[in-house]
Amino acid sequence: MWSQDTARQTLGMRIEKIGPGFAELSMRVAAHMVNGHGQCHGRHIFARADTAFALRATPAIAGHRHISYLAPGRLGMLLTAVAPERQRGGIDDVTVRAEGGKSIAEFRGHSRAIAGTLLAVSLASRRSTAARAAR
Repeated sequence: MWSQDTARQTLGMRIEKIGPGFAELSMRVAAHMVNGHGQCHGRHIFARADTAFALRATPAIAGHRHISYLAPGRLGMLLTAVAPERQRGGIDDVTVRAEGGKSIAEFRGHSRAIAGTLLAVSLASRRSTAARAAR
């Protein structure tokens, strides 16, 4: 899934940390992501949180997702989406933070487990993928 995700590639998302039930992604706000108010457009913040949710929830599919925006992202900011490991019956939260740790968005996704795997790689392979993505 990760290697074939052209949306992620276009937006410059990077895996910072990944493990069973945990994902952390980062993306720097580029000029093409900023709206007329000088803020990072919400779709880019949502895409980052949704991607962390997808990696965290594997193997599952999303049934419902929503986001609350708490503060604006700005041009040049490094935004990080953190999806911690939680076992709550398919309800997962993702926090998007700016540099310095300030929360700028809270995302909640509801997922349903499916058979198989969306990430057909071992944890060791995920780590090597993360290392390649960081380059």
